[in-house]
Amino acid sequence: MALQARPLRADAVRNRDSLLAAAKQVFGERGLDAPLEEIARRAGVSIGTLYNHFPTREAFFDAILPERLAALELIAEAAMADPDPWNGFTGFLEGLFALQAEDQSLNDALARRLSLSEEVRASCHRGFELAARVIERAKESGALRADFGVQDLPLLVSAMSQVIRESADAAPQAWRRCLSFFLDGLHR
Repeated sequence: MALQARPLRADAVRNRDSLLAAAKQVFGERGLDAPLEEIARRAGVSIGTLYNHFPTREAFFDAILPERLAALELIAEAAMADPDPWNGFTGFLEGLFALQAEDQSLNDALARRLSLSEEVRASCHRGFELAARVIERAKESGALRADFGVQDLPLLVSAMSQVIRESADAAPQAWRRCLSFFLDGLHR
């Protein structure tokens, strides 16, 4: 006979919600390798309470990243809706890298800096499948170089994630300049 999980007490629900809110803030500011102690401190709970709700760092990733990665779907939909395939492609990349610049946890997840669960990897994969459609559309229009493909996107994401990470404090918009150089090289 399977055991049914008892519903959480009200204080446990508040603690879990506080931990999730703090994790979104801390990971967003500092990346996925941020100290869990900082999350517990911001949530106003003990580290034991944190581990009671989220026994591993990856449990936090599973709780917060899929929802955040879903924003890629909106960016891809907007790109596909743009009547100009080149503008759609550039808008997709700008939106993708703006998300990464705003949220270091997404920056780390998309650059695959840490080991991620199957659920988070699947969310990333769905984003890249949508990117493939955006890329193909821009190539078919003749605006994007024929030799650029979705297989080139992870390398670009990784490179831009490093630019974003390294320039976040001193020049938070530096990635835009790098992207413009890259786009100049891809436009036909």
